[in-house]
Amino acid sequence: MRQLRDPGGCPWDREQTHETLLKNLLEETHEFMYAVKQGDYAAMREELGDLLLQVIFHAQIAEDAGKFSLKDVAGELADKLLRRHPHVFGEAEVDSSDEALESWHKAKREEGEHTVDVN
Repeated sequence: MRQLRDPGGCPWDREQTHETLLKNLLEETHEFMYAVKQGDYAAMREELGDLLLQVIFHAQIAEDAGKFSLKDVAGELADKLLRRHPHVFGEAEVDSSDEALESWHKAKREEGEHTVDVN
């Protein structure tokens, strides 16, 4: 992605912004959802690749702006997974998936993270 956005790369890729790519992110998400509903694993694999491209693209745009990198995104995700699974990586215990989900939501509340309702 860096090479695609560098001078001598792709003019279209260089022109993209977070805002111009939003429709692509949404479209790829819908295509993945459709593949899941169809039970089509080959399509799921392809669409997950397309979603991953969107993540990489947005991270590169942010890196180009000096804001954050893909490495930062991955590190933050890893830290979040550790924090939100104290029953796996800590001392907490849960006996059901409902308790695990409540633990996840409790951690989100403690972090002050807000959930956006997309329904």
